[in-house]
Amino acid sequence: MDANRLKKVEGQVQKDLAEIFRHLAQEKFQGVLFTVSSVRITADLSIAHVNLSLFPVKDKELIIDWCNAHKSLIKDKLVKRFEGKLRKMPELFFHLDEAIDAQAEIDKILKEGGDSPIK
Repeated sequence: MDANRLKKVEGQVQKDLAEIFRHLAQEKFQGVLFTVSSVRITADLSIAHVNLSLFPVKDKELIIDWCNAHKSLIKDKLVKRFEGKLRKMPELFFHLDEAIDAQAEIDKILKEGGDSPIK
């Protein structure tokens, strides 16, 4: 598949998943902010790796596991949003994006003046 088209599909999947997770947060995970930080789809459109950032949640792995267990429900909602624009909808795999947590940890270290993580 053309790289530009693949980027457009990734962007649209990311946008639609963000909307789906906004509704899920209102229904099932009240008080949880879902951010779809990135979507990477294979060239043959068979697999999509979705990175999620979750805030403020103590047990983030529990929500990621729920997403992976209910990915058929999420994929169903995604298919309805695409309305037949894609011939094949990729299988979804959800991963925890820990970049925000790492950034918060670095900010905390810098503000407190603790030991530098860079030696």
